[in-house]
Amino acid sequence: MKKSLPIWLTLIILIETLPMFIGPLLAILKPSAMAGFGLSDSGSFAWIYAARNFAVGIAFVLAFALKDTRMLFILILIRLITDLHDLPVGLYFGGWSSPPRAIALFTLLYYLPAIYALRYLWKEMNAEKEQ
Repeated sequence: MKKSLPIWLTLIILIETLPMFIGPLLAILKPSAMAGFGLSDSGSFAWIYAARNFAVGIAFVLAFALKDTRMLFILILIRLITDLHDLPVGLYFGGWSSPPRAIALFTLLYYLPAIYALRYLWKEMNAEKEQ
C-alpha cells in the first residue's frame, strides 16, 4: 500500500486543482468576467478552455486518489508550465486589473507551491525506484 500524502502536499494539490474547475465554469457561465482575455460570449473558445481544464482537473483528482507520485509530478509540472505562460499572456492582454497583485498571486499560489511539491515528489519517486 502506498503511504499517505502529507497535508501540505494535499493543500498544494487543492490549490493547483481548484482553478481547473472554477475557471472553466466562469468562462461558460459568465464569459463577460473574462473579457480581458478576449472572451465576451461563451463560444467555442470557452468550451475548448473548459474541456482542457476539466480533463486536467479530473486527472489531478484521480492521481491524488491513487496517490500516484509520478502522475502528480507530471500534472504539477504541466500546470506550472501553463501558469508560466498564462501570467505573461494575461499581463500582455490586460486580463488582470492589478498586475502586481497578479504577479504576487501567481508566485505565492502557483509557482512556489508547485516547485516545492515537484521537489518533494521527485524525492519520493527516487525513493520508490530504489526500493
